[in-house]
Amino acid sequence: MAGVEMFINIRRIHKYQCAQLLTTGLLLSVVMVCWEPLDHHVVSHLVSYSYRYLVNSYDFLGSGGRRPGPTGGEAAGYPYLINHPWKCVSEDGKGWEDVLLLLFVKSSPENFERRQAIRDTWGDEGFVSAQLGVNVRLAFAVGVHPDARRRSRVQRALLREDQVHKDLIQQNFVDTFHNLTTKLLLQFHWSQMYCPRARFLMSADDDVFVHTPNLVQYLLRLSSTQAGARNLWVGHVHKGAPPVRRRTNKYHVPYDLYPWPSYPDYTAGAGYVVSADVAAKIYRATLLLDPSMYIDDVFMGMCAQAMGVSPREHAYFSGQGKAPYHPCIYDHMITSHGHADDVRSLWRKVTDRSAHGSPRGLLGNLYCLAVRAMLLCLPNHQKTYSCRAAFT
Repeated sequence: MAGVEMFINIRRIHKYQCAQLLTTGLLLSVVMVCWEPLDHHVVSHLVSYSYRYLVNSYDFLGSGGRRPGPTGGEAAGYPYLINHPWKCVSEDGKGWEDVLLLLFVKSSPENFERRQAIRDTWGDEGFVSAQLGVNVRLAFAVGVHPDARRRSRVQRALLREDQVHKDLIQQNFVDTFHNLTTKLLLQFHWSQMYCPRARFLMSADDDVFVHTPNLVQYLLRLSSTQAGARNLWVGHVHKGAPPVRRRTNKYHVPYDLYPWPSYPDYTAGAGYVVSADVAAKIYRATLLLDPSMYIDDVFMGMCAQAMGVSPREHAYFSGQGKAPYHPCIYDHMITSHGHADDVRSLWRKVTDRSAHGSPRGLLGNLYCLAVRAMLLCLPNHQKTYSCRAAFT
C-alpha cells in the first residue's frame, strides 16, 4: 500500500509541475506579445518622467536647432492665398482694435460644416460682443487640400466661403498631419503681424467645443490683476511625456529627429490659451528653432522651453476626451474635445441657463459635487478632465 501511495503522490507532483510549467509558459508568451506596448506605456514613461524632472537637460538652441527666420511676414516661407490683414484694425482704420481674445481654429480645407457650426455657436463674434461685452476675433488656419485631383474644386469653395465670412487665413502648404507645425507657425506669425494688440491668443482644433462665456469670464478675471494677463500659457498639460518610437504609430518620432527620452512639458494641442507676451515669445522662438518636429503641440513646448515659459494646468481644459453631458459640468467647462456633429446642441444647452442650469444653493452644490465626482473620478467613466476637477 505504501508503494501505491508514493506512486500516486509522485503522479500528483508531476501534474502540479506540468500545470506550473504550462502556466509559466503562457505568462511568458503573453509578456512577449505585449512587451512592446508594456515597454512603451510603462517603462518609457518612467524613463521619460525621471529624465524630465531629475536631469532636465535640454539644449534646443544648439547649432542643430537653429534656422533662419522667414521674411516678409510669411510663416515658414509659404505665401498667403487668403488673408485678412485688417481683421483686428479699428473701424476708423487708425489703429488696432481692443481685442480680448483672438480665436485661431486649426481646420482642414474640406471641413466646411465644422467651421460654420463654430461661427454659429462658440465662435460667434456678435454674440460675444452683445452678451459678454468684449471683442473676440475668429480666424481659421488652413492649408491647401492634400488631394491634387480635388484641390481646385475645394479651393474654389474656400474662396466662396471666405467671400461671405472673411475669416479664413490660408497659406500655400499641403494641409496634412505632418504639416501641423507649419499651421502653428501660421497662427503665431499672423497674430504678431496682424493682431498684435490682442490680449490673449487661443489655438483650438475644429472638433473642440469652447464654452466661450466661461472662457471670457476667466480671461477677464486674469486681466483684472497685473500679473494675471502675463506669462500665461494654460491648457491640459502633459508632463514628462515620452516620444513614441514605434514606427506603426501615428505619432512616431525617430531618434534622429528628437534624441531626448522626454518631451518638455506642453499643453494638448486641442485647445490652449496664451497671453500676448507669451505669444510674442513663441513667435521669436519660431524664428530660431528648426520646425521639423511635426507634432505641433510638442514643438510649441520646445519653443516655450527655449523662452523660459512653463504651461499652467487648468482642470477644465480637456485633453483627448469629450466632457460628460451634464449641467454640473457645463458650469465649469472651458473646452471639450471630440465634437464634430453636436456643437449646436451643446451650445444651446450651455447658453439656455433657464432650461439647463445646474442646481443652486447648498444642496445644489452638494448634488453637483457628487455628480462631478461620479462622472470624473469613478473607474470606467470617460475622463475628459482629471478627478480633481470635480472638487475645483
